[in-house]
Amino acid sequence: MTKFFIQTLGCKLNFAESSTLARKLTELGWEQVSQNQQADWGIINSCTVTEHAEKKCRQAARKFMQTNPSGKLIVTGCYAKLRPEELKKIEGIHAVVDKNKVLHYLCDIPEDYGHFFAAFSSGDRTRSFLKVQDGCNYHCAYCAIPEARGESRNIPIAQIVEQAQEVASKGIREIVLTGINTGDFGRTTHETLLDLLVALNRVEGIERFRISSIEPNLLTDEIIHFCAQSPKFLPHFHIPLQAGSDAVLAAMGRRYNTGQFVERIRKLRAEIPDVFIGVDVIVGFPTETDQDFENCYQMLKDLAVSYLHIFPYSVRPNTRAALLPQLAASVIHDRAKRLGELCLELHRNYYQQHIGKEVNVLFESKSKEGYLLGYSENYLRVALPYSRNEVNQIVRCRLQSLIHPELLLGERIHPTHV
Repeated sequence: MTKFFIQTLGCKLNFAESSTLARKLTELGWEQVSQNQQADWGIINSCTVTEHAEKKCRQAARKFMQTNPSGKLIVTGCYAKLRPEELKKIEGIHAVVDKNKVLHYLCDIPEDYGHFFAAFSSGDRTRSFLKVQDGCNYHCAYCAIPEARGESRNIPIAQIVEQAQEVASKGIREIVLTGINTGDFGRTTHETLLDLLVALNRVEGIERFRISSIEPNLLTDEIIHFCAQSPKFLPHFHIPLQAGSDAVLAAMGRRYNTGQFVERIRKLRAEIPDVFIGVDVIVGFPTETDQDFENCYQMLKDLAVSYLHIFPYSVRPNTRAALLPQLAASVIHDRAKRLGELCLELHRNYYQQHIGKEVNVLFESKSKEGYLLGYSENYLRVALPYSRNEVNQIVRCRLQSLIHPELLLGERIHPTHV
């Protein structure tokens, strides 16, 4: 039996695609092994969103070759798509392969994915990442992903519903909708994201849906209202801001301004009072002045969002921002550190605001301390004393206290299962 190891770097979309590749190889009789076991083949699904992501790919390649001196390694994904010749120069990499052709390369199986590599993850008992969209037409000044992933595209809603039904058949309770620009869903099929949400809402067996990320200019009133009314679509939104300055947003090529972003946050809170709001922020974009950064910092603090995903700006070859004079690395580091401290404060405050409230938690696993761990509808991490029969169950809990800055102790409310 051929043994393979697969490592995923980058986004949840990559994770869904890696899981699909692993599932198909297993169906063909291959055996998936862990990182420290001997493998005949290694597969790295790479990322190119930052210079650090590419560095992690090179490190992962060297680690595989050290652990598996007789194994063969292939690299796929976004880094492989953009700079295959760079990867081919690394000693020990057997081949750089397009994601659509990995199975054909390894097993000589002619698979035609056409314009869209359909994928969902299935390794987790409780949650699946379902790919609903790929590519992006925005071409922001700092971003290489449109070059790596191509134009915005999707498969029809009917096919996605079939995949969601397959996920449900595996006993998985929650689906996270993933894409490069999820809100742009429907461009190639003349459908809309709202159409997709309505259709998925009817899928039996899936009790919870999350939208992984959606641009503020694509987060419509209709989508917000639908999610507020649906018992399945959860009060959890991940919204890119990227910069708290209209001048920087314009230089980035973003399609909204700070006023529009703030208005979307207020609209969400008006319809969904306990909503969790995660925000992407890039620090150190070449045109970002000290005042621009201070405005961004104050804006995020005043909005009191729930969490910050902070990305220190990284030069991406062949992007417009790469041609601009760059800020010193120390400036970028200091700004990222300040926002990191703000994130800890905002996240802790969000958790503390929910002490004493009741939530529904989908429990996943046992921690080292003997707790059952899971997430509430609004993405609070909750712990209960371990009970085997509550794994992959949704349990009504009252939140008692903070165990750690990002972990709440819950108390079961009977009846336990909802």
